[in-house]
Amino acid sequence: MLTHGNLVANLLQTRPMMEDIIVEGQEVVIAPLPLYHIYSFTLNCGIMLEAGAHNVLIPNPRDIPGFVKELKNHKFTAFLGLNTLFVALCNNEDFQALDFSALKLTSSGGMALTSDTAKMWQRVTGCEITEGYGMTETSPVVTFNPHSAIQLGTIGLPIPSTVVKTIDDDGNETPLGEPGELCVKGPQVMRGYWQRPEDTQKSFTDDGFLQTGDIALIQEDGYIRIVDRKKDMIIVSGFNVFPNEIEDVVSSHPKVVECAAVGIPDAKSGEAVKVFLVATPEGVSENELKEFCRERLTAYKVPKNFEFRDELPKTNVGKILRRELRDEANKK
Repeated sequence: MLTHGNLVANLLQTRPMMEDIIVEGQEVVIAPLPLYHIYSFTLNCGIMLEAGAHNVLIPNPRDIPGFVKELKNHKFTAFLGLNTLFVALCNNEDFQALDFSALKLTSSGGMALTSDTAKMWQRVTGCEITEGYGMTETSPVVTFNPHSAIQLGTIGLPIPSTVVKTIDDDGNETPLGEPGELCVKGPQVMRGYWQRPEDTQKSFTDDGFLQTGDIALIQEDGYIRIVDRKKDMIIVSGFNVFPNEIEDVVSSHPKVVECAAVGIPDAKSGEAVKVFLVATPEGVSENELKEFCRERLTAYKVPKNFEFRDELPKTNVGKILRRELRDEANKK
């Protein structure tokens, strides 16, 4: 349940983080995500409209040729998207040939941004990606990378009037630099889940912080890194393995377009890592990928299996459905 107060507060909290780059009445913003998604709702319907910007709505972002054709008609200054969309566009030759001279803000949310994708986007467009973090329950923005001080690999700093902490499984606050479940308190946090009082109660700590379900670590400088979703964690021989780390490595291989890592049952180690991936047209072998991972990951983190797909299942906003892949893998 999000109140008008939650939504307006989040607009007022987030707008100052963009003041150094948004010029009122002059921005042309590409909006490829549906406006009913909280990310696009707040940024496009809220912040950009309040700033007098021109939102260019893309009804079907999965039609990459049609998407790029529309982009040719606009001298756009800002682009709001997510990792899978950035990958698909950067691999399109017509997109690579566009004029990006006016582009000064690219915002990423909705799912983890891989370092390889961020570097590829900057190489193609000349614009750094600013990654933030949020969830529907927080209206949604919790953190954002200031445009003047972007730290790649982090979700930035808490926005104004927002308090964050990380806790262990017993509810104790973890020290700076140590992973724990990210918890949030602020005027943008929901009242609760509609007609689900028990779920609402379980989602908050005794001192009123919303438990996000995401594992994060807070750096000494205040910037935050998301390690992974708590429910997606893979336990190999008693060691915690976070899919985001595996995906960041595998996706950096030049012959991998996109990937998703999940845990599968294993007789020896309890669970093992399996990676579903889409490869480039020239293809890549499983042995080549394993060797690539061995050079970059601790032994127990190296994927045991790779499964090649023409495409990976995604939500309607393009977020890869790990849970669907995990359920499918565990049925085999």
